[in-house]
Amino acid sequence: MQLKPATSSFTRPNLKLSQLPFWWLLKGISLVPFPVLYAFSTFLYLVLYRLIGYRKKVVRQNLERSFPGKSPAELQKIEKQFFLNLTDLIVESLKLISLTPAQLKERLVYKGHEKVEAQVATGNTVLMLGAHLGNWEYMSAASQIIFKAPVDGVYKPLASSFFDEFMKFMRGRFGINLVRMKDTLRHLIRHKAEHRIFTLLSDQVPPYGEIQYWTTFLHQDTPFYVGAEKLRTSFKFPAYFVGMRHLKRGYYEIEFQELLPAPTPEEPQEGFLLTDAFAQKLQAWVERYPADYLWSHKRWKHKKPNPELEA
Repeated sequence: MQLKPATSSFTRPNLKLSQLPFWWLLKGISLVPFPVLYAFSTFLYLVLYRLIGYRKKVVRQNLERSFPGKSPAELQKIEKQFFLNLTDLIVESLKLISLTPAQLKERLVYKGHEKVEAQVATGNTVLMLGAHLGNWEYMSAASQIIFKAPVDGVYKPLASSFFDEFMKFMRGRFGINLVRMKDTLRHLIRHKAEHRIFTLLSDQVPPYGEIQYWTTFLHQDTPFYVGAEKLRTSFKFPAYFVGMRHLKRGYYEIEFQELLPAPTPEEPQEGFLLTDAFAQKLQAWVERYPADYLWSHKRWKHKKPNPELEA
């Protein structure tokens, strides 16, 4: 496969003059060799985990409730590996500023992508549902390296103007087209005649007032966004799950698995078939590769309403 060129190493995000010194600092860090960056990651792990205890209570509670059958020793092993994965994610993401397509590609193994390409070749736009697994920044950035078809990635703008521009630059260097969440419907209608791959991170927590779907996920009542469900129903998209796991430090495997084909007239019109299928597939992946999930996220901050108490 011919690799798509990344943006020039001399380009930069659209930043204010006052923000440039911080940008050049991050750019300089990105040029440091991987072994040095991983040494720094190990030091950062010791600081965050051992010294500061960054969100350790949240991580521990999430793990204990998600894996009630695991022993304290097993949970602690997952916890430690998660924190090291987290600091690796930080330095690896910075490295994306200067990484070439070939350098990123050599760190990834992927399978199941040919099934997605075959769907696009038959005239379908494919809906791709991802999660905070492995290094999801690598997964997003590499999409346009893995696939020949155009890839769109939905993103939510950040409050900080610097980090918003920084993340868009980092994620878009390899050709993926970034679409603001609020522009999703407009974008899909505009490109309805084209055959593309449309990607979303679908494990985020919806605001309490927007929750439309609850399910049992990792032994806990869990809300999920249903936007992907509505897109599949409205545009008749087939849907795939994308999982990611560590092979070894700095190297990952990405796997694409079918969730549901394009909806047919015979398919039930009620319910949340895609959201339920995604939740089940994600749970199976997390149970198999527990340290690769984002446990520091407050995934279960909302409590499911009790109809009896509200009556």
